[in-house]
Amino acid sequence: MKNKNYHSPVRQDGFAGLGDYAAIGEGRSVALIAPDGSIDWWCAPNLDSPPLFDRILDPGIGGYFQLEPTQPYRVSRQYRADSNVLETRFDTDTGAVLLTESLNSTLAGRLPWSELARRVEGLEGSVTLRLSLRFGTRAETRSPWMANTFQGDVFHIADLMAMLRTSDDVIIDHCDDEKVTATLQTSPGSRSLVALLVTEKEPLAVPDLAAIDQRIETSHTAWCDWSKNLTYRGRHENHVKRSALALKFLWYSPTGALAAAATTSLPEGIGGEKNYDYRYAWVRDACLIIKAFVFLGSLEDCKAAFSWLSKTIIRHGPEMRACYTLEGDIVPEERFPPLRGYKDSLPVRVGNNARDQLQLSMYGDMLATAQLFIEAGHILDLTTSRLLGELANCCADHWRQKDSGIWELHDLQHYTHSKMACWLALDCAVAMAEEKHIEPTWIDRWRRERDRIRDWVETHCWSESKQAYVFYVGDDSRLDAALALVHQYGKTVNPQRMLATYHAIREELGQGTPMLYRYSDVEKEESTFVACSFWLVEALASMGKNDEAEAAMSEILDALCDRGNVETFNEMFDVRTGEWRGNLPQGLSHLALICAAQALNEDAIREHE
Repeated sequence: MKNKNYHSPVRQDGFAGLGDYAAIGEGRSVALIAPDGSIDWWCAPNLDSPPLFDRILDPGIGGYFQLEPTQPYRVSRQYRADSNVLETRFDTDTGAVLLTESLNSTLAGRLPWSELARRVEGLEGSVTLRLSLRFGTRAETRSPWMANTFQGDVFHIADLMAMLRTSDDVIIDHCDDEKVTATLQTSPGSRSLVALLVTEKEPLAVPDLAAIDQRIETSHTAWCDWSKNLTYRGRHENHVKRSALALKFLWYSPTGALAAAATTSLPEGIGGEKNYDYRYAWVRDACLIIKAFVFLGSLEDCKAAFSWLSKTIIRHGPEMRACYTLEGDIVPEERFPPLRGYKDSLPVRVGNNARDQLQLSMYGDMLATAQLFIEAGHILDLTTSRLLGELANCCADHWRQKDSGIWELHDLQHYTHSKMACWLALDCAVAMAEEKHIEPTWIDRWRRERDRIRDWVETHCWSESKQAYVFYVGDDSRLDAALALVHQYGKTVNPQRMLATYHAIREELGQGTPMLYRYSDVEKEESTFVACSFWLVEALASMGKNDEAEAAMSEILDALCDRGNVETFNEMFDVRTGEWRGNLPQGLSHLALICAAQALNEDAIREHE
């Protein structure tokens, strides 16, 4: 071992690479772990709570919880098979250790407190590890303080109580209000435990270490039970299962809501201003994740998520908002905590102003998801059925308006994707009404408006010079990768035009590669959008171009995987540098992989029939 070259992970000015993070979660919160054993992000107890650890946004003052060898090392990481329990191996010139990490749950569901467990096992020789714990200060608005209790030291951070629990061989050398440091030395066969218990505005339970350690295995069993019951079989099965497990991080078990991502303010371009808070439930993202869960055969997740979404929309009226909190409330208006931002990318945001935007494509998202939900064997209740009829009527009323589009732009336009999504909404409404799933009173109106949308799109959104459907009406020079999401319009209305558009998108927005930018000219300020790349695969396969779609799928997976990333995908990938960008785990990225694989499967089945 002494002849090996050891390379510890390198931070740049205190920042780890965005693509280097692995996630752990338990259906309520998500923690992000860098390769150097530092938990740099954890909002506890909930996904959208203020962060307890936020070093990822400010290495100088942010909180973190690190276990790292004291000498140079090499690191390798992977999730256990069929599980979201993470294993990290550190190799040094004196020995090797295995770090196993879990946000614990039980076989009956999540715990009534947050339990972050880190088990250290000696594999070879002897390794000394350093423990460093610093709680976040919520952008210097709270000051953590420690209280001595009969059970040990308890830390208070605003309304949170936290307790560090360690096995006896962890030697604490410093402990005060602001920081805890300790050391741990391993030997072959040694087994140690470090855990953090957290609760908010509730008494703190203090289980013994053996129970915490056992719950790592219980959590692993629960993950395996869920993933092994998935029904997906076929192309790219291992990648599909890993993406399914990543999507489960975003399923908020207390309500059934689906978060868009687990983080805020991670930049789409370094130094830019596109740094948004994604810890909320977007109608669009939630519908697409439900679609992925249908393909996975995850009945419980589909039902819980669709029910939450329907009830939330009903609660706030049929005029849908773009996004809601995980509890179903109105998302807060953006505010800007004074943090440094990831690699000085400002502003850091809490809240999201997209809540107030008109996004017409949501009608298509909801009604197409409802139709898929029915096709998967679910039965609609009367309240949801009536809601879908109301949404169809709203779509028929509003489709002529300009909106912000799927990309939530401030520039109100007649976006082609929005119009095609409205066509899809009414086409699905007609189909569901014909089958008596929703009330058929307005079916003739829906048919007429659907056909008007078709005629409007074919007249106003097609560019003869570009030989493609354009980004929005009035601009014949720009393209939009989101048109890959509405391939059903192309299949039904004009396959030739839609396929021509997809080939133009591949050439212009992918610059000849399958990794696509969102729309024309945006490459100047951001990276390729992972979901768009998979959406085009799905669209091509759905339109019978299986060989082309499969080749693109393989290229995308080659670009994104096997780079040390444990397939916890961000929002964007910079093909120029090989670096990841944006919030993570990103639901759109993972669901799009699943839907692309499903489309390849279905096309392969059609070929053999």
